[in-house]
Amino acid sequence: MKKIYLIGLTVLLLLTGCAPKFDKQEEVVQKSDTAKEKAIIPKYQISEQYYRTILPFEPSQARGLVVSNLNTRFDVNEMEMGLMRIAQQNFEPDTFLFKEGQYLDSKTVRKWLNRKYTKEQLAKEKIKESNNIGLNPLNPEKGDIANQNEQYPIYLSHILEHDYMVKKGEGTVGLGGVVIGLALNSIHYYQKEEYGDVFSVKIPADEMEKEGKKIAQEVLLRLRKMDDLKNVPITIALFKQEASTSVVPGNFIAYTNIGEGDTSIRGWENVNEKYLLFPSEEAKDKHRDDVTFFLNFKQDVEKYFPNFNGVVGRGYYVDDQLQELNITIPIQFYGKAEAIGFTQYVAGLVMEHFPEYVSVQVAVNSVSGPESLIVRKPNQKEPFVHIYQY
Repeated sequence: MKKIYLIGLTVLLLLTGCAPKFDKQEEVVQKSDTAKEKAIIPKYQISEQYYRTILPFEPSQARGLVVSNLNTRFDVNEMEMGLMRIAQQNFEPDTFLFKEGQYLDSKTVRKWLNRKYTKEQLAKEKIKESNNIGLNPLNPEKGDIANQNEQYPIYLSHILEHDYMVKKGEGTVGLGGVVIGLALNSIHYYQKEEYGDVFSVKIPADEMEKEGKKIAQEVLLRLRKMDDLKNVPITIALFKQEASTSVVPGNFIAYTNIGEGDTSIRGWENVNEKYLLFPSEEAKDKHRDDVTFFLNFKQDVEKYFPNFNGVVGRGYYVDDQLQELNITIPIQFYGKAEAIGFTQYVAGLVMEHFPEYVSVQVAVNSVSGPESLIVRKPNQKEPFVHIYQY
């Protein structure tokens, strides 16, 4: 078995494959069309994959909505992190600073997520015509409820904004670009009664994408009407939500970069990424070799505890190539020494079973909480291992 290092959690910051950058902390003036404020650029950048966040931290104007609007915590995490990956296509982490969205507040996002209303519906609900700005399709409310939801599903479930700041001159930073994520429903849920059963309508992928692109064009026009956003580059990305019962997240399907001042979308870049559950029939059908690696690993883990079969994995694919495999092993230990021995055994299995080009992370958990973490980055000779202390 290979030599295993037990390391402190802080060292795990190195796992992205690049050492952190320790520049001097820098005080700057943050400029917008309406105000100037003092700000600080942090000295640490833990990886080229992550943006530094400008300080003081300013929470999003729509903070918290992402949790209530998306189906699962997996989608919440992936939409946030995936949008940052999309941003890197146009806004380099070495040059740009991250800031949570400041232009779309909660009130605006909620209004945009509504359906369009007929005049009769406006009068009935006592809604002003100026608030009839929903981006989801109008439901004329004719026929039975099931038929209405089949014909007029809700496509757009959330709008996520990220802002990117850039140095504008000596000692000043300003807005360098905006990235917008549009979360689209692959399944539309509805109720026939307020507290009745929940029904679902599957939305075809091509229909979802077509409607998402139409919505994106309207979102762009609305952003351009905001004073600060008239001339900045804007990226809009489409995120496909998974079902509310899914144990893997959805994924981005396309994005577009819009140049300074442009008001029309000229084309889209497809994003070929996907998360798959291991083991599952879908993973077996599409990526049999990868599933074989996983099942051999799972079998050897179960040899350590013969009555145990709880190994579950989540594979991340880009262009149909496995990039990352995150494995969870929930197990009951009866002492710290037992947990350490098991962790060392599993770390050896990681090095033995999985191809060198795949990033593998194994989380070992018990009823008491996390017990250990094993991380093997691509082409890494030895894994990083952390044993949690309580």
